[in-house]
This record gives sequence, structure tokens and C-alpha cells, in this order.
Amino acid sequence: MLDATTRDIKYLPGVGEQRASLLNRELKIYSLYDLLYYFPYKYVDRSRLFKVSEIDGRQPHIQLCGEIRSFEEMGEGASRRLVAHFTDGTGFVDLVWFKGIKFVKSKYKLGKRYVIFGKPTIFNSRANIAHPDIDDAETMQLSSMGLQPFYNTTERMKRSGLNSQAMAKLTSNLFSLIKGEMEETLSPYILQKYKLMPLHEALRVIHFPKNTDELRRAEYRLKFEELFYIQLGILHYSKERRHKYAGYSFTKVGDMFNRFYSENLPFELTGAQKRVVREIRRDVNRNIQMNRLVQGDVGSGKTLVALLAMLLAKDNGYQACMMAPTEILAEQHCSTLKRMLAGLPVRVELLTGSTKQKEREPLFASLLSGEIDILVSTHAVLEDNVNFARLGLVVIDEQHRFGVVQRAKMWTKSRIPPHVLVMTATPIPRTLAMTLYGDLEVSVIDELPPGRKPIATRHIFRNRITEVYSFIEKQLQAGRQAYIVYPLITESEKIDLKNLEEGYLQLCNRFCDYKIGKLHGKMKPKEKDAEMQRFSSGETRLLVSTTVIEVGVDVPNSTIMVIENAERFGLSQLHQLRGRVGRGGEQSYCFLVTGEKLSDDTRKRMEIMTGSNDGFEIAEADLKLRGPGDIEGTQQSGIAFDLKIASLSRDEQLLQYVRDIARAIVDDDPDCDKEHNRVLWRRLAEIKKRNNRHWGAIS
Repeated sequence: MLDATTRDIKYLPGVGEQRASLLNRELKIYSLYDLLYYFPYKYVDRSRLFKVSEIDGRQPHIQLCGEIRSFEEMGEGASRRLVAHFTDGTGFVDLVWFKGIKFVKSKYKLGKRYVIFGKPTIFNSRANIAHPDIDDAETMQLSSMGLQPFYNTTERMKRSGLNSQAMAKLTSNLFSLIKGEMEETLSPYILQKYKLMPLHEALRVIHFPKNTDELRRAEYRLKFEELFYIQLGILHYSKERRHKYAGYSFTKVGDMFNRFYSENLPFELTGAQKRVVREIRRDVNRNIQMNRLVQGDVGSGKTLVALLAMLLAKDNGYQACMMAPTEILAEQHCSTLKRMLAGLPVRVELLTGSTKQKEREPLFASLLSGEIDILVSTHAVLEDNVNFARLGLVVIDEQHRFGVVQRAKMWTKSRIPPHVLVMTATPIPRTLAMTLYGDLEVSVIDELPPGRKPIATRHIFRNRITEVYSFIEKQLQAGRQAYIVYPLITESEKIDLKNLEEGYLQLCNRFCDYKIGKLHGKMKPKEKDAEMQRFSSGETRLLVSTTVIEVGVDVPNSTIMVIENAERFGLSQLHQLRGRVGRGGEQSYCFLVTGEKLSDDTRKRMEIMTGSNDGFEIAEADLKLRGPGDIEGTQQSGIAFDLKIASLSRDEQLLQYVRDIARAIVDDDPDCDKEHNRVLWRRLAEIKKRNNRHWGAIS
């Protein structure tokens, strides 16, 4: 049997060394297998013939049968072209070529009947088709054409003759080579029970379907398999992990937890916070490593929940570490924890890349002696010389900013892998969470603390920005503060966008009675810290910033967020930026400022933002608009979303369906040794080896 996974693509008839190099570089097609799974992006029905008289320029493609009456060469130099006057008896259409003129004139004969296929346009009241596909009408059987596949190709490929039609030809050559010799990847009982098309048939049909019904059946089979193996891998890994990794047992709720709860708790926990704390307590009470994701919208109180978990570690004789992706956020977390723990004998310290060497040595010594109870840190904690006495819990905030390898390094800081509590303020759609974080238990804080008001969000065209400034003036007069966010720091020659430096000068002139600060990623850490401190204290009233304030900045007195060139941001980022206001008891506002010329996608995003404050609803909309590969965090998660045919946004029901099937298999065959599942476990091992990853492995 031909092994398509290892056979180099260059050995396929019609490829060779030069084309293989192009396929490698442009499409990452290295083997016959890669080509087999490079699916068409659309199909065009070639079973129907149109008449020339039906052409109106609005059809995406059209197929005609007739003859060429004459050729005519027109223009000179770069504008030189060949025009063939083609008719089927109902009218004439011009067939136009800008390249290969000599070849075309020698190949196609006058008076011979051809089937023409291409995209029609109307120019100067005449119908024309540029570079059409042409087949001999006598040898071509329309009934066998079915749906013509179209493949995505690059400009470089097209210049070398590897267009969509050439890709279809290569794929046809591949099917002639393998002749149905494809090893089945699902067990016979699964094919039969769930009425699935065999693999070799599904692959042939997905490339060359005869009709839409056949195509839908092939798509379903391939989507089923793709999502099924993702879920089988996640659930098998998760079950294996629970048996393999022991965890520290936090059996008691002690003095620190109880004193904080009764004496220091700033407000009554919401029902959602209480539920999540109970889930965490249940996890850490077992001899199994906790691996839990806490999702909560901006301002929902995730940090307080994390602190209660860290106090459980303290009460049971363990240390905790809280990791944050930026120094600003780490410093803010450290300050917040110290303030909340005031009066309690809990030592909290900070470690960042800016921590001086003379401060590091005593800090490291105190960690090793166990004197430090909670360390708040950035990536600096991952350095080899940072070690703990008894690290029992790691809290990772805004986890998508940390890669899998970085997170896993925290395991080496403890004899037994510490409990892991992952937090994100970027709500994750359910289908994405099932795939991206499949081995984590998921908790959702879906209530905001009492007194929080929904942020009023408005979409404003730039020609009305003076109205926004007048509104800001009133808020500043009332003692409030405001953010204005720009997408760029300085002017760009390539992109016509508002920039921070220009905006800062304009705003200083407009709001000359108030202190204005600016904040961006190119500033030194000390400069950023000082600027944020002035804004937090209220000395600075208006902060002009880039997206460095997107995560973790908490100034309850800020009531206005203005986002310039809002069309440049995705829904998730817009929602995160909006979440910097509305953190106190006052009504807050967000203005999305754009130009007037907007794409349909941008208009949709503005409508979603102005219509909802629900982060989970926005995340679902973001997934549908952009797809999982573009959702923030997936690139850092350790999962490359290279789904070939399935869609996490469109195939949610199928994903849940195959997850239930996969769970039943894992529960029934935990040791992977049952004969009827042998095909499944072998295939799963092949997929893991090829992709070199564990789906859903968070740490």
C-alpha cells in the first residue's frame, strides 16, 4: 500500500523538483498526504450550459458551448491582447488573452465546437471572458464534470503556472496513483454506527464531487474525523494526566483564609465567586494536581478569587506564585494584594525584569527559606536561579500571553507539580474552550459585583470628535478621568491612522487646564510606572495611551474611554480596552471613533460593541467573524489551529457530538488495548507524532 504520508510530493507525476520547491514554500505541501488534505475552498457547478444571450455580467461563472469564428490581435506592448469572437448562435462573446497569445492561436481552431468556462464581464456593452477554460465539446461529457473545485494559490504559484486548474490536475494525478489504496482511519463499528462515508471515497469526493449531496456527505465524514481526534486526544491526555500526576493536598481552611474572609474582605462575594471558590477548594483537597481555568469578564473579581486560593496554600504550609504578562500588571497585582492583606502576617513580594541585582539576592534567599508566602512576578520567575521552598500553587493571569513551554517550566520549581489556576479576562467561546483548554476544568465568573453599571458605548465618526471632547470636558469638570487610546505611537508613512504623539499635542491644546499624561510601549519601565502612578493618584486627569493599558489597569475614577481608529482593533481587544472604565460606581462611557468609509465586517463589529457589554457574547461573535486562528491567545496556546475542513464556530453541534463519542471510548477503553479501538489509538499516535503536540495541554 502506498504510504502517502512519507512519499515526497516531487515524485508525483506533473510535479518534479521545481514545482515541489514552490509547493513546499508557498503552501507547505511536502508529501502526497499534504496535497490530499489541501482541500478546495469553493466549487462551481459545471453541469449546466448557459446561452450567450443570458450573459448579464452578474454571474460569478458561466459555461457556454459554441465555436470561435475569428481571432483578432489588438493593442501594442503591455496592452497587447488576443481576442477570439465566440458564438453559440444566440449572440457573441469575446474571449480575451493577455498572455500565451501564440500558443492559443495554434491550439484552438476556427469552426470547431468548444465548451468555454470562465467569469463573464460587460465592457463597452460587449460581453467578454478573460483567459477562459476551454475543452473539446466532442470529448467532454458535461454529466461527468459535476462541481469544479477551486484551490487557493499564491501569485508566485500563478506566475509559474500553478493555478487552481493546475492544482486540480495534480490532485487528479494523485488519485490515479493511489487507486483507492487509502488505509481507513476510523474503526468499522464507528463507520457503521454513525453512517460515515469511507475515507478513500470521502477524499475523492471532497476534491471532485459530482453533486452537492455527495459533497455534503464527504464534508461531514471529514469534519467528524478531524474534530473527533482532537477531542479523543484531549480526553485521553486529561484522563492519563489525572492518573499520572499527584498533587499537594490542601486539606484545611485555616487562620489566614478565615481571618481575611471575616476581617479584610472588601465586599460580599458574588454568587459566582463563591461557586468558583468552592470548585477550587474541592480540587486542591484531592491528591490530584488542580488544573483549572477561571474565566471572568473585566471587573468580575478574578483576582480576589485567586487570592483566596493562595491563602489556602498558605494555610497548608505552601507558597504561591502569581504570574502576570507585563510589569505594569505585576506591580498592580502586588500593590492590590498587599492592600487587601493589610494587617495579616502574609508576606507578598514582587519580582520583575526591572528588579535590581542587589534586591534579587535577598529575595531569592527568602523564597528558598519559605519566608515569602506569595511571589508576584513576570516571566522573570522562570529563570533557573529562582527557586521556592514549597511551591504549592501557581496562578497565571492572562494566560494567553505565556507560551506552553514557559508555563511548563513552573513545574520544575516544585518536587510535585504545583496546582495551576489559570485566569483570563478574555472570555473564550464554548467551542474554543473545549478544544483550546480541553484538559482544564473550567469555572466561569458570570456576575459583576453589585453597583457596577453597564458601560454606555457609542460609535462616532471622526467628523463629530468635537462633540466627544465637549463631553470629556464635562466629565473632567465633575472630577472624573479619561483615557484616549491610539493604534500608533508616531505617524506612519504607510498607514493613514491617528497617532499618539500628534494626538497628545492636540489634546494638550484642547484641555490646557488639565494635566495630561502619555503612555506607550517604547517608554522605559520606570517612566511607565511613574506615569501610571500619577494617573492612579488622580494627578493626571487624561491619559493618552496605546494598547499597553489593555490589561490590568484599574483606576475606578476613570469614566471615559475613547478609542481612535477603532476599526483597527478586533472585538476582543475593543472589549478589553472598554473594560478599563466602568470599574467604580459612576456611569462610564466608551466612544469608538472611526472614519466614515467602513467595511461590512467593521460595521458589524461596531454594532456588536455598541449593542452588548457581555464579554462571552462578544467572544462568540468574534469567533464567528474571525475564526479561531485569529482569536487572541490561540497562537500562544501551544495549538496551531490548522483545521483543514471543520470550523469551531460553524460546527459547534458536531464538536459536542464527537466529544461525547470520544468520552465514551476513553471511559470504556482507558488502557487503549481493546481490539475494536486499535485503529483509533494507532491513528491518534500518528497524529500526535506528525503534529508534535498535545491538544489541550496547558502546562
